Amino acid sequence: MKPKPEKKAGVRSAKSSPNKTKTGTPAQTVDEFMRQLVHPLAAEIHSARRIILGVSPAIGEAIKWNAPSFRTTEFFATTHLRSRDRLQFIFHRGAKVRPDLKEMEISDPAGMLQWLARDRCLVTVGKLPAGKAALENIVRQWIAYV
Repeated sequence: MKPKPEKKAGVRSAKSSPNKTKTGTPAQTVDEFMRQLVHPLAAEIHSARRIILGVSPAIGEAIKWNAPSFRTTEFFATTHLRSRDRLQFIFHRGAKVRPDLKEMEISDPAGMLQWLARDRCLVTVGKLPAGKAALENIVRQWIAYV
């Protein structure tokens, strides 16, 4: 019998949640997910969630891709839980690359963005609350494209 692979983040999968919807689990389940999360940056992730949600009342959250993810009309950012030493998020314009999307221009004076493709980037926040204003600025700009 083949042994089961070890889970990297210490939480149960969102797939096992009876409240799962097509777009992820409801926001109240994100709090439950975070209570169960065994991660060295759990406190920082919690703080960053509050910052992102505070940018606009149009922003909601759910568990998508087995991590806290953020949406307006569609998902635009996912917490990068594989990073164990730096607070990071993947900002994206959906799960798949879409050639119909217009070019994005995101001002990044703090140097937080690492572009992975034309429509997605890795955002390294650094220390909070020092990176709060820069993160808010990036979220504000990004959701204008969603």
